[in-house]
Amino acid sequence: MVKLIALYKQPKDKEAFDEHYFNTHTPITKKIPGLRDMKVTKIVGSPMGKSEYYLMCEMFYDDHDALQTAMKTDEGKASGKDVMEFAGDIVSLMIGEEVHE
Repeated sequence: MVKLIALYKQPKDKEAFDEHYFNTHTPITKKIPGLRDMKVTKIVGSPMGKSEYYLMCEMFYDDHDALQTAMKTDEGKASGKDVMEFAGDIVSLMIGEEVHE
């Protein structure tokens, strides 16, 4: 399993961010072909107190090829375009592989 991780820093306007993220961006992203699961976590703090991060989204794909194929679809491009327009200055994107020991 491979996942694309989107990690968002604290937005200036949390209410506007949530409105767009959950009502516009999430429905676009859920339409991406090959997406197996999508888990969203609101960051509520850290062991050291306040966190610079606000939200994390993990999007699961079968493998690297499935992820690359998904990103090339119209739906993948639409999701990428949308995230850059509303959160390009606060989002970091990473690709990870789950480790099972």
